[in-house]
Amino acid sequence: MIQDYFRFSFESIKKRRLRSYLTLIGIFIGIAAVVSLISLGQGLQAAITEQFQSAGADKIFVMPSSGFGPPGSSVGKLTDHDKDIVSRTRGVEGVSAMVFKFADVRFNDKTAYAPVAGFSTNSKELAIATEAQGLKIIAGRNIKNGDKNKVFIGYSYHIDDSKFGKPVKLRDKILIGNESFEVIGLADKIGNPSDDANLYIPLETAQDLFGVKDEYDYIFVQVEKGADVDKVAEAIKENMRKDRGLKKGEENFGVQTFQSILDVFSSIFGIVQAVIIGIAAISLLVGGIGIMNTMYMSVLERTKEIGVMKAIGAKNSDIMTIFLIESGFYGLIGGAMGIAIGWGIAKLAEIIASQFLGTGLLRAVVSPTLILGVLTFSFLIGIISGAAPAYRASKLRPVDALRYE
Repeated sequence: MIQDYFRFSFESIKKRRLRSYLTLIGIFIGIAAVVSLISLGQGLQAAITEQFQSAGADKIFVMPSSGFGPPGSSVGKLTDHDKDIVSRTRGVEGVSAMVFKFADVRFNDKTAYAPVAGFSTNSKELAIATEAQGLKIIAGRNIKNGDKNKVFIGYSYHIDDSKFGKPVKLRDKILIGNESFEVIGLADKIGNPSDDANLYIPLETAQDLFGVKDEYDYIFVQVEKGADVDKVAEAIKENMRKDRGLKKGEENFGVQTFQSILDVFSSIFGIVQAVIIGIAAISLLVGGIGIMNTMYMSVLERTKEIGVMKAIGAKNSDIMTIFLIESGFYGLIGGAMGIAIGWGIAKLAEIIASQFLGTGLLRAVVSPTLILGVLTFSFLIGIISGAAPAYRASKLRPVDALRYE
């Protein structure tokens, strides 16, 4: 019996193709917007999560903030003293400090304003910093003890569409500020354009170049195996507060775990997705009204047909079920079309981001949960929209319906 309901409803939709297509537009536009934007949001979140996981969940960032203090004081800065305080915190296995500044970089008679990171050449500290940054060298080598004017470069400098008009190669010379550096290594693609544009030089060289002796922009912390990262982060905060004579809430420095940074991104994505769904709901409301209008017209056109079905024994519940299934079909078909179109839009955005913006962070990720949720939701929208017309059809009296012209 139920198979007959579905067949009857589907045949009715096929008979009124033009009207059906116009009705479906209102549904699949809203669904396509939801699917494409949520797909890109989930893809971006997954890409960022992968980057954090590759860097390691056992890392902590310590950074200065814009604290106030007398000229030359260490308030709001990170120094060797802070590095020592952090390294002596229980649960800390190792630390690595980094200087991070922007400078004019010149190559091939072209100049770019680029980020320059100074890493320690100590092997243990260098390993912590490169892992925290998610760096992998695909050609040449990393900096090491004894290096001075050496640099290994981010992905965006050694590709065909380099910032300098041609790829930078191993052993090429580039100018950072007024200093000449030899390229000794090429970094693999990270996926974030800003990270892929970094240049990496020895820490001591960076301090001399930028005039920031005994001053750092970041301290990377390697947590001991098995230690609770959040507890270690709190211990670092407590030790630095005590050393600086600060109360809780007055910190002029920041201590963040990878998970806390990821939680911030997740909360932002959640808010953005809620706004997207809210905006798309307006479109779905319009689509629902379109389905309701179509179903009312369908009831009017098929009044005599309803009378015939009732005359040969169809119950009110049978008539209502047929029309509810038909309106549900409108929602379901519109949802399926919206998923296909939305995925196509998201995939196009991914290709454009990859080819023209050089970022792999924007991905189209359509999960089975999203597909199932969208189809279920769109089917329910169709049924709800068709409830009133279906009820009206079920209450028609056979005699009146057969006499309807």
